[in-house]
Amino acid sequence: MELEEGPVSIVGGLDIHRKQITFDWLDLETGEVERGKIAPADREHLAAWLDARMRAGADVHLAFEGCTGWRYVAEELARVGVVGHLAEPADTAALRGPKRRAKTDRADAQHLRRLLADGRIPECWIPPAHVLEGRALLETYRDLRAEHTGWLQRIHAVLFHQGTPCPSRGVCSVDGRAELAVLTSRLSPAGQDQVMVALAMLAASEAQLDVVHRKLLLAARQLTGAKVLAANIYGVGPITGLALTCWLGGAGRFSSTRKAVRFAGLDVTVHSSDGKRSSGRLSRQGPAVLRWCLFEAGKTHARTDATDHDYYSAVKDRIDGKRAALSEARKIVRQACHILTELGDDAFAPT
Repeated sequence: MELEEGPVSIVGGLDIHRKQITFDWLDLETGEVERGKIAPADREHLAAWLDARMRAGADVHLAFEGCTGWRYVAEELARVGVVGHLAEPADTAALRGPKRRAKTDRADAQHLRRLLADGRIPECWIPPAHVLEGRALLETYRDLRAEHTGWLQRIHAVLFHQGTPCPSRGVCSVDGRAELAVLTSRLSPAGQDQVMVALAMLAASEAQLDVVHRKLLLAARQLTGAKVLAANIYGVGPITGLALTCWLGGAGRFSSTRKAVRFAGLDVTVHSSDGKRSSGRLSRQGPAVLRWCLFEAGKTHARTDATDHDYYSAVKDRIDGKRAALSEARKIVRQACHILTELGDDAFAPT
């Protein structure tokens, strides 16, 4: 067997779970197969397992699926010189074919090893460490924003449920909070408690949002791709530029912009068989954070001074504002994909 990296002496598959990692290890020189489990599934025990089995001069390739927990596995493999292959879970499952026997962790590890040995592994890109850090910060920021919005909606729901109007100036402003204090006095004791708890949670989430936001701005300023995208695409700010770079950057990531749009989950599904889902809906596959950032960037074209305001207005008048924002989001992905392709791996270079 030969992979792109050259002759291979050992191939294997790792099936990652929270309690254990099941491995299937084949030595191509001796034909020896080793199977077993690494438990508990943490960095320390995986490192010890690798150190005990690595031999000098061995060219080892191991495949593992892109499920939760793959990051530390990839880092430990790289530490000892093992070539890691990150497999796309859905495509890996599809290559299994019709189910003929019980699906077990051992069977999954063996399936990964055989796909790798045959050169059929549906491989995903493994980003560098600072890109993974940027992704993690972006996911935290979106979670905080969603939690913040949820507590605002709870306040509105409590006020409406007890027949009290919402503050005319919003809950987040200083004047709005003062107005809310007056309106809260009209509520029942339990309703007042609900609003007070929601306000405390809003204050806590706003404090954390400020911290994470500053870290994201710093990361965007230090990444070439994020700065170039923010400077060249209308509606793309530092955070959206960072998200686009972290998820779409890298040399040779996408052979066409259509695939980049599909990766972002902004492609429209097609009704081609007797399915239950109607056509015309977004696939919503891929990173939700990137899709959220792109939708917000697309909405900026509602401004009259936007570069593509005429198109946005035409789509909004013909269909609605949401569809117009999604159309602009797809355009942003295509523009960003061209720019990042030209930058290649330099998109991840520090400025």
